[in-house]
Amino acid sequence: MNAKSGPNLLVGIAFNAYDPLTANKVDRPSEESVEQTAKEVLTAVTELGYAAFIIPLQKSFMNFCQRLKTLNADVLINLCEAFLGRPQLEANVAAALELLGVPFTGNDSRTLALCLDKYKTKAVLKSFGLPTPPAVLAESPDQKINLPFPLIVKPNNEDASLGIHPESVVRDEDGLRRQLGHIQDVFGEPALVEAYIEGREFNVAVRDAEKTEALPVSEIEFEGMPENQPNICSYAAKWHPDDVLFQSTPPRCPASIDDGLRTLLQEIAVKAFSACECRDYARVDYRVDKKGRPFILEVNPNPDISLNAGYARALGAAGVEYKNFWKQMIDKALLRGEKR
Repeated sequence: MNAKSGPNLLVGIAFNAYDPLTANKVDRPSEESVEQTAKEVLTAVTELGYAAFIIPLQKSFMNFCQRLKTLNADVLINLCEAFLGRPQLEANVAAALELLGVPFTGNDSRTLALCLDKYKTKAVLKSFGLPTPPAVLAESPDQKINLPFPLIVKPNNEDASLGIHPESVVRDEDGLRRQLGHIQDVFGEPALVEAYIEGREFNVAVRDAEKTEALPVSEIEFEGMPENQPNICSYAAKWHPDDVLFQSTPPRCPASIDDGLRTLLQEIAVKAFSACECRDYARVDYRVDKKGRPFILEVNPNPDISLNAGYARALGAAGVEYKNFWKQMIDKALLRGEKR
């Protein structure tokens, strides 16, 4: 890779292409959205005056690497969220880029791997004294869970709210066993059983440009949620625009909260970003209980960064143009490449 600057810079934009033969059918909406994000990023990068191309990651990783070598981009914008329909391989893509010596934007392989494991991430956050709900990792559907109800049950190693639906919130033993069995049957992986925090849901986008800073706080509003549904941001609420759950959970950014809570959420977000050794950008998701106490649900090191998603909305609320954000990320990746 030959580092350049200005109009001579060649930027590659990589994304995991949706393939109906290999993709996780359950996760189709979020997988298909990545291609649209790549097109939006391409527009932003060309507006900066850079030459750019999109490179889809498909079934053959060898072909992908060969195209990288042939096209010889100076820097790669890494939008890959999975490989072969498996989000668990997201970190492997970044690891391969590291081995190839390709400067790329976004988080490194170690952080991506850590944050995809919800239980390990919670352990890291707790070791730094950061608040997160009590939880147990359930390796089997019949494992004894010593936590009081209500609880929320999630796949431990998925992203994009995959596997989270209204029935994920359980209030008795029968519901708990059903959800543990469901996760084992559908995903074949451990379940994170976590204390369900009744309250409000927020997220804070964090940007690491000239300095690490929290962007304006966003809230997922639940005022329109049907009475028989728990106030959670489920998979349908994120990815199915025609679903009543999507329509009942509008985001608000900046959130309508007092300065004390705003400052607290932003300060904790920056600390969580640092604890997980994030770089460039990430998003921290919270619940805040009825006493005003925040609890980190997860750190997302590869959030949806499309123009209509929460991260871009937070950039706009902070007065940061989308294309300028990408210039900052490209500059950082190039600087890392020069230091190799």
